[in-house]
Amino acid sequence: MSMDMGKQTIYYCLHGHPMVLVEAQGDENEKPLCSVCGEVIISASTFSCVHCYFHLHPECAQIPNFIFRHPLHPQHSYLLLKPPPEVPYGGRACAMCKETCKFRFYNCLSCGDEFCLCTKCGVSSWNLIDRENKSKYEFKDDGHQLPFIFLQNHKDELKTACCSWCQESLMGPIYVSVACKIKLHSKCFHNLPTETAHPGHRLHPLFLHFRENNFFCEVCQKNDSDNLLYRCLAFKFDIHLECIRPRPIIEANRNHEHQFSLLYRIDPFICNACGTIGRFVSYVCLTCHLQVHKSCTSLPRKIKAARHDDVLVHKYFLEKGEAGDCQICFERVKKEYGCYGCSKEGFNFVVHVKCVLEDDSLYTIIDQENGDRDDATDSSSSIRVIKVNEFGEATEVHHFNHEHNLVLEDIIKGDDDRACDGCMLPISTPFYYCSRCDFFLHKTCAELPKIKHHWFQLPAITLEARNCGRCSLYDRLCGGLFYSDIRGHMFCLRCAAVPYTIKNEGHQHVLFFDRKCEGKCNGCGHDHKYVGAFRCKECSFSLDFACITLPLEVGHKCDRHLLKLSYEDGEDDPEQFRCDVCEKKRDAYRLYYSCSTCDNSVHSRCALGGYPFLKDGTTFSAFHTHRHVHLNYVGKVVDGYSYCSGCVKPCQGEVLKCTECDYIVHIDCWIRWAMGL
Repeated sequence: MSMDMGKQTIYYCLHGHPMVLVEAQGDENEKPLCSVCGEVIISASTFSCVHCYFHLHPECAQIPNFIFRHPLHPQHSYLLLKPPPEVPYGGRACAMCKETCKFRFYNCLSCGDEFCLCTKCGVSSWNLIDRENKSKYEFKDDGHQLPFIFLQNHKDELKTACCSWCQESLMGPIYVSVACKIKLHSKCFHNLPTETAHPGHRLHPLFLHFRENNFFCEVCQKNDSDNLLYRCLAFKFDIHLECIRPRPIIEANRNHEHQFSLLYRIDPFICNACGTIGRFVSYVCLTCHLQVHKSCTSLPRKIKAARHDDVLVHKYFLEKGEAGDCQICFERVKKEYGCYGCSKEGFNFVVHVKCVLEDDSLYTIIDQENGDRDDATDSSSSIRVIKVNEFGEATEVHHFNHEHNLVLEDIIKGDDDRACDGCMLPISTPFYYCSRCDFFLHKTCAELPKIKHHWFQLPAITLEARNCGRCSLYDRLCGGLFYSDIRGHMFCLRCAAVPYTIKNEGHQHVLFFDRKCEGKCNGCGHDHKYVGAFRCKECSFSLDFACITLPLEVGHKCDRHLLKLSYEDGEDDPEQFRCDVCEKKRDAYRLYYSCSTCDNSVHSRCALGGYPFLKDGTTFSAFHTHRHVHLNYVGKVVDGYSYCSGCVKPCQGEVLKCTECDYIVHIDCWIRWAMGL
């Protein structure tokens, strides 16, 4: 990072634009989030990017780019500060506070993603540990091969964590073993027994044990990577440190008005709060006649989830007429067990507790004092109305992405094949256009809110224009308008408009989005990557974001009619399925475009091209592949064949051309150069 305090401007190493010092805003609701630590900036000033939505605390602007020989990870040389995780819906957990690293974080390059620290824990723990004594480690016993670090005063860095043995808040001196995520009070560390008994396994004693691989806790029924546990050496029976001594009484709190009492049992039980199976340890509320998991004693009453616009409320059982399918996994929600539902809709929207709370980046707890107030509303219009007609319809507007006013039109003149500069799909009525230059917007695209919430994630997304970008949901270059979040993830307008349940033309059943969906897409045959896919509850059919957003009709020179999106059942001879454009074999089980009148069928890529959502003239950087700076995208080459400077093959379309000379290159070749492939 370089800084010019005289001009109050900095150049942050992990951001490409200059940042200026801005005084605090007056409206508390408009306080930005720091793009490094993720917390609301409440200081008197902030560093803000002059080009995009990127803000920094003054202190976060000065944190180190790497930490050399961090005492909590002594086996490798240094930790590197990295950008937010590429996966839009989450990231790795911090090894100290266990919270998900949704923003920038420190990462050990030698360990890959196995060791991460959020910026706050990484810097604070480095500063807190005595430099002179950081080589002095203590071991619990010979079986525990990892050192415990003694922290004399950790202040508030571990405010969200509890002691792994007594489950009390971590106050005063503590011992931390980061590699296995164990945190103990000093007293608990010295008194931790090497042998103990548990009512769930009365045959043999359990011994304090170190294990290098993941294990399955028999009490909480969860897999974990904690290395320190209690184990029966005669049988494969493992228990977490925090599960070995559950509290006898859990007092009433804001989540439940009565106390819960501990009940040991051998037989499995069904938790009344979440509807899943529990073993050995349960808690009962004698007033409400409930039996629940230990973790379910503190279920939040109200949450805000990404999948729904309104606040969701927890119920232990449903009334008549309130049941339905879970809107995340689309399996039936049983009336006799707990779930979350929307009180505004009479619990017609319901989700399983396990489904909605599985990923802590996809929900937030609503404080009781805030009631049902929900700040997650769409806001800020993209247009300013200039003129209206007698019906109150805006006939002339000013859009934030264009310098001239736009005029409303409901007739497409001639064979106009222009595309919308928002969604990049062919223009259709009604639309706005600029009478002074080549700029078009569908009416629906022009009226999109500047800030909105999307079911895919919890944080709000902001509308912005990009010359070119890569949509985070289907990994394809496109232009136009995007919605972006504070982590830098971008969502094109086509993906942002898709609901989480959809009826696709190529399938007879309704598809719903499943983050865990694996396998191959039935539309293109590619493996589902990272974000999941839309799958059918009734059969094995699934489509990724790229295929679910394919236009239903496209025009192509091979046919005088519009080609319609189709899907074969593959019952006929597969040898007869060929593309009428490239004349190569076409997979009978993949999406394609066809004309029933002319009996033409075409690969989707042949009908659309490799980059159907890039506009001619889109500017790219030469990336040191050419002496001039800018290259322009050209979808079709009409002035004869030229030869690609990369592969030396003829250029017939989808190329980048230099604006100052005859240099030309396939865009695919340029992408391989830019990525170093």
